[in-house]
Amino acid sequence: MKVNENLRNAIFEVIDNQINANDPVETAITLKRLMDEGYSEFEAKQFIGQALAVELFYVMKKKVPFNEARYIKNLKNLPKEPAET
Repeated sequence: MKVNENLRNAIFEVIDNQINANDPVETAITLKRLMDEGYSEFEAKQFIGQALAVELFYVMKKKVPFNEARYIKNLKNLPKEPAET
């Protein structure tokens, strides 16, 4: 699958904004945890991006509000694949 660099950069920007704003705090905690587990910063952000993409899908396609509880649950379970429920 070809990587859409513009999309990845946009998702990484959202992740960086979450980290800088410390909102939710779990994003920064997850980044540090994954890096402590041996993943590069880039790899860790890719994992976080997967969890974020689940939420973006629901917001854009299903027209439902961002589910912060599910997002945080998925962050805590990384590097396992994020759940959609």
